[in-house]
Amino acid sequence: MLGIDPGLTRCGVGVVDVDRARRGTLVHVGVIRTPIDAPIGERLAAVAAGIREVLETHRPDAVAVERVFAQQNSHTVMGTAQASGVALLLAAEAGLPAATHTPSEVKAAVTGYGSADKKQVQSMIARILRLDAPPQPADAADALAIALCHAWRRDATAPASGGGPTPAQRAWADAERVARTYVRSAR
Repeated sequence: MLGIDPGLTRCGVGVVDVDRARRGTLVHVGVIRTPIDAPIGERLAAVAAGIREVLETHRPDAVAVERVFAQQNSHTVMGTAQASGVALLLAAEAGLPAATHTPSEVKAAVTGYGSADKKQVQSMIARILRLDAPPQPADAADALAIALCHAWRRDATAPASGGGPTPAQRAWADAERVARTYVRSAR
């Protein structure tokens, strides 16, 4: 599973393997960086080349991208949306299923709390993937969180061993309901 935290300056990419018991294993993590003063076309081409390299090297079975939400800075949201579009296009060209997840869905999936901060996400990613230290920078941890979120998605409401969804699964389901309501009301 390839997770992508889209961005023009820093685009996080993370590949994880998840077994039937929902245990995740780190395969690859990195950040594709582009110079802020480079022309937009060159920056998007660099993001595409970095994602394409990860797709070719690690051959994930699916791609998940963080869904772009409106922010205060329209310039930032535009670049993020463009990088997101590149990621989704590359997934389609590779014949891979692709999905998007909101930041709150991703946070709820890995921490049990849809408003978790960056440090909480990094800490949980380190714990879930049994890493010695949290992935740096936050974009790398976010990409891994997106990959795990999607890998676990189909099990979000399935009973955990011992019966019933886990607290994190319940929080995730709640975050998804809020996101669907927000999207419907924005139309």
